[in-house]
Amino acid sequence: MLIAGPTASGKSALALRRAAAAGGVVINADAMQVYDVLRVVTARPAPEDMGNVPHRLYGSVPPSRRFSTGDWLRAVKALLDDPEVAGRELIFVGGTGLYFEALVNGFADVPDVPPEALAAAEAELVGLDREQRGKLIAARDPLIAARLKAPDPQRVARALAVLNATGRSLASFQDDAQAGLLGGFDIERIVLNPDREVLRERIARRFGGMMESGAVAEVEALRARNLDPALPAMKAIGVPEISDWLDGRIDRATAIERATIATRQYAKRQRTWFRARMADWRWVDPLDGAA
Repeated sequence: MLIAGPTASGKSALALRRAAAAGGVVINADAMQVYDVLRVVTARPAPEDMGNVPHRLYGSVPPSRRFSTGDWLRAVKALLDDPEVAGRELIFVGGTGLYFEALVNGFADVPDVPPEALAAAEAELVGLDREQRGKLIAARDPLIAARLKAPDPQRVARALAVLNATGRSLASFQDDAQAGLLGGFDIERIVLNPDREVLRERIARRFGGMMESGAVAEVEALRARNLDPALPAMKAIGVPEISDWLDGRIDRATAIERATIATRQYAKRQRTWFRARMADWRWVDPLDGAA
């Protein structure tokens, strides 16, 4: 079973109920919940829930590491070969659409790019506007440029870094994409689609609760590691906002407000992605009893 949906839509609760009823295993499909340290900030399932029902790929990666979609797919492949998982219902749950797409349709297994290569590519783009980024990537890698709908800094930097590190266009790796991992499985696919206002209210309540439930201590522990601020874990919603509060740049109420706004914006981007790429999945309101 695949359960996707925007943040705060009730995915983890549904997965827990399904796994408990079917004797299944819950497998994380959220790019932030793979990192340890940030249990509260990334809204990982509660320890008691993870103790009652088997959960996999949660908090299994140190925040000092960049964990790619390819890394996640390899971890899932290893998990499918685990005797403790074999024969049990698998419930993949999360909000990272690319994980689900890779799982079902396959993924271009691009080699890991050294952080310095990515940093160098990002440095090339500093000060460039959209048109200039488009011209740069078209000159350096016309194959991938033809596939970029929008030359945003992240995608262009990624393409340049791959080209510089491997000598190959990212497009060539995409053409060699591997098949999905669930070809032999009967798959139920669900996208949770709560009412927009209900979701906004849930998001507003959630971050305030996180601040009272250990989020601040988690961010302090993360900051104590003196990690590169460009790492994905350092950009998790809540980390920059709480950091700004801890450093005295904003007050506590502003930190909560900014994190809440960032979460709402993220949920909007998730919904847009799901509508574009998961239109053929079953869409349900988690509060109408159909989920």
